[in-house]
Amino acid sequence: MSEMKKVIMLGNEAIARGAYEAGVKVSAAYPGTPSTEISEYLVQYKDDLYCEWSPNEKVAAEVAVGASVVGVRAMCCMKHVGFNVAADPAYTVSYMGVNGGLVIVVADDPGLYSSQNEQDTRMVARAAQLPVLEPADSSEAKEFMKQAFELSEQFDRPFVFRTTTRLAHSQGVVELRERKQIEDKPYEKDIRKTVMMPGNAKLRHIEIEKRNLELAEAANTLPINKVEMKDTKIGVITSGIPYQYVKEALPDASVLKLGMVNPLPRKLIEDFASRVEELYIIEELDPVIEEQVKSWGIRAVGKEIFTVQGEYSANMIRRAVLGEEPNFKTPAQVPVRPPILCPGCPHRSVYYVVKKLGLHVAGDIGCYTLGAVAPLGVVDTTVCMGSSISSLHGMEKAKGKDYIKNWVAAIGDSTFLHTGINSLMNMVYNNATGTVLILDNSTTGMTGHQDHAATGRTLQGDPAYAIDIQGLCRAVGVKHVTEVNAFDLETLEKTIKEETARDEVSVIITKTPCVLLSKGKKPLYIAHEDKCRKCGMCMKPGCPAMTRRENGTIRIDDTMCTGCGLCMDLCRFGAIELVKAGDR
Repeated sequence: MSEMKKVIMLGNEAIARGAYEAGVKVSAAYPGTPSTEISEYLVQYKDDLYCEWSPNEKVAAEVAVGASVVGVRAMCCMKHVGFNVAADPAYTVSYMGVNGGLVIVVADDPGLYSSQNEQDTRMVARAAQLPVLEPADSSEAKEFMKQAFELSEQFDRPFVFRTTTRLAHSQGVVELRERKQIEDKPYEKDIRKTVMMPGNAKLRHIEIEKRNLELAEAANTLPINKVEMKDTKIGVITSGIPYQYVKEALPDASVLKLGMVNPLPRKLIEDFASRVEELYIIEELDPVIEEQVKSWGIRAVGKEIFTVQGEYSANMIRRAVLGEEPNFKTPAQVPVRPPILCPGCPHRSVYYVVKKLGLHVAGDIGCYTLGAVAPLGVVDTTVCMGSSISSLHGMEKAKGKDYIKNWVAAIGDSTFLHTGINSLMNMVYNNATGTVLILDNSTTGMTGHQDHAATGRTLQGDPAYAIDIQGLCRAVGVKHVTEVNAFDLETLEKTIKEETARDEVSVIITKTPCVLLSKGKKPLYIAHEDKCRKCGMCMKPGCPAMTRRENGTIRIDDTMCTGCGLCMDLCRFGAIELVKAGDR
């Protein structure tokens, strides 16, 4: 890629480019929409840096901390709920400070496009006393990343780099620069700074409070916080993507655009507020800026008229501030596309059998969460990564062994390695009896097929030892571990019946790769109209490739069908036939 030219980049691509230009040498991450692509773009620069998929966000943060301690610029990337997993090292490295610059990239998801909550990273960062930068477009995403590393080293502070779904997945013009060659900083042993036992941590807490005050003072003059004075009747304080909506909705308003959202530049804000007649604070999700500004005695309008839920828009801001309704025709109604498992997904056959047996499922985070929706409707709970096994354990301890025989926990291979293994150890240690289904589709499916510790390949494309999940389960003390093909319905049903009847912990691994990983030619199935009895058995798993004709007989859409054969296995009348074998 040639330097010094302008290109169009997604926000995530620009973040990766910014890290590259900043001289980052180590990056660690766990996939999580909307942050996943940062690492996938960063790996193109692997000749100049190291990047990895870590088992979870806590590990990723600790990898980056270790790299920073020995003097290189390092980063870790995650989505907002992943920041919860990384909270333990994040809160403590805030006390430690840095050697090489350290940036924690966190992607929030206003609107809940792919998440279980709308948590605001700025709130977590404030609690951890971590400074936060937030860009408003792809160009800023790249440049702010470079600023984050400079400020991190200047003020001896790890920085949080906050992005959102809209920024991560929208495009903008970015000017490419050459990679900055940063010399490794020498490592000097200093246990008072890097060993956080109580006596040292007390002293470091005092130190970071000083650093934060220095940073807050510097924020008043940092160019990433900028004032755009226009008509002084309306003034707006904003940051990130909402800045774009403000500029569209209120083009004549004066704007204070904050690039650093923690700590806030108090003097700059007070000066701006004194120059406008009516001050609005426009920020998505929580009133992080608003509460601080109002606590300083500054009169402003914020969440009285703006929602704390979902994404904002120019029309919403125009309506709230000016009372104007948008002037456009009613758009065409887009057909509803309900979330559903892909055609040929191995999770579908597993859930079909579970539903047939009348079992409840403690669910987890992944593609298999979709087992909660019709027509399968078997997943009863979903909390967070790894929670299915722990929830199942809690249910047993609350209601007894007999009760839990009507339940199973379902978790994917990547999620099991993320935090599920700890929960399984807990079941064994505390004499539980539940059955865990590990739905092993050989990938991190929901975020776009990333590798993990059991796939045998790293983010950089190198071959690696593939964790033996069956052996891992046995190693923590599970005596009954069975591996089954997800599409072998007879064996799967027999195995689930046997394992749920036990008075010990048991694990069933349905080891069948995600259908989208296959590159071979798919088998071809057809449904014979004259043989179809309209019983609907083949429709029960809810495959989107299966539809009914007007007369009620079944039709297979061969443009969607992936050739898993589940429908043929379910048909009792020979109405579905394999007419062409595939090579997979």
